[in-house]
Amino acid sequence: MSKNTKTKVALVTGITGQDGSYLAELLLRKGYKVHGIVRRASTFNTSRVNHLYQDPHDKNKRLFLHHGDLADAGTIRKIIYRTRPDEIYNLGAQSHVKVSFEIPEYTMDITGNGALRILEAIRDFQNDTGKKVKFYQASSSEMFGSSPAPQNEQTPFAPQSPYGAAKLFAYNMVNLYRDAYGIFAVNGILFNHESPRRGETFVTRKITRGIARIKAGLDKRLYLGNLDARRDWGYAPEYMEAAHLMMQQAKPDNYVIGTGETHSVKEFVELAFKEAGLGDWKKYVKIDKRYYRPAEVHDLVADASKARKNLGFRPKTKFGNLVKIMVWEDIAGLKK
Repeated sequence: MSKNTKTKVALVTGITGQDGSYLAELLLRKGYKVHGIVRRASTFNTSRVNHLYQDPHDKNKRLFLHHGDLADAGTIRKIIYRTRPDEIYNLGAQSHVKVSFEIPEYTMDITGNGALRILEAIRDFQNDTGKKVKFYQASSSEMFGSSPAPQNEQTPFAPQSPYGAAKLFAYNMVNLYRDAYGIFAVNGILFNHESPRRGETFVTRKITRGIARIKAGLDKRLYLGNLDARRDWGYAPEYMEAAHLMMQQAKPDNYVIGTGETHSVKEFVELAFKEAGLGDWKKYVKIDKRYYRPAEVHDLVADASKARKNLGFRPKTKFGNLVKIMVWEDIAGLKK
């Protein structure tokens, strides 16, 4: 970055998650100063970004972590005023769909109201300082719920979980604050995106991690829920590139991001067991009804033609390669 070019500053909620860690890597490569919000915990929860750690005494340090919580409007506001970001990426959420049925009120407070708290802070910050801030909201294909596939930006929303409903609230707040207050705010409606950094309780990672343990002789069974659910699965690092592209456009807008292909959980299981050389998956997989959702979303597949046209974004990693990447990363990780 030349001396005449102002260093951009980004603030990322959920920086310790799968998406946050990949976005942080991307922004650092592009020369940003990156501030991340981390929830306080009694155990270390920064494993996905530890490789990005920089000595706090380094004068050229460009990654900074701050303790905060999307439930705490005061701290969020302090961090925004202190860091003065050019771009804010809200990736933080209670993001597990099944868990959202068990803790719906908390899910709404963090996943829905969390976005609203940031938007309110941005509105006040812009009024107080005159500095413009761009806002990215991580929306979700779960907002479409029972709407027929394929789904695009014009598809009616019909969420089938507290998580989907909370994301839809945040989505609507983004649209409202964009229209009412002129805030540069975008919704990235991302379909399922996976990687070796996916949380271990999400079905794709549960499958690949379970396979690694079976292959190592540590487990004999893998317990799963609905194998017939169909999803549009992409590769998380690429989707963070799409999120960044949305923020670089002349006008804010909403974009669906996905591959346009749909595969069942069963297909993922079959391909993953085959890749690991374990043979017939039916010898290892058992169905446990406790992993079924009270209301199921059966088929999600993206029509991302708007993103292709306006952003020039096309996913590169195909379904088979995604499964391969995840399987062998978990096998290698267990050996370590």
